[in-house]
Amino acid sequence: MVMAMNVGAIDRVLRVLIGIALVGAAALGFISPIGYVGLIPLATGVAGYCPIYRIFGRRS
Repeated sequence: MVMAMNVGAIDRVLRVLIGIALVGAAALGFISPIGYVGLIPLATGVAGYCPIYRIFGRRS
């Protein structure tokens, strides 16, 4: 089954930027290691697919 993109262009850019910022800050020690949770928005932004959007029937 192919996952259809359900994340719009602006949403994707924001997710990637936020993900990079969180992971970078955690890697550099500016924030706690919990910042690696930024991998989630980074991955969903790159993939263009958000499983939570699918659960709630949302598309951006």
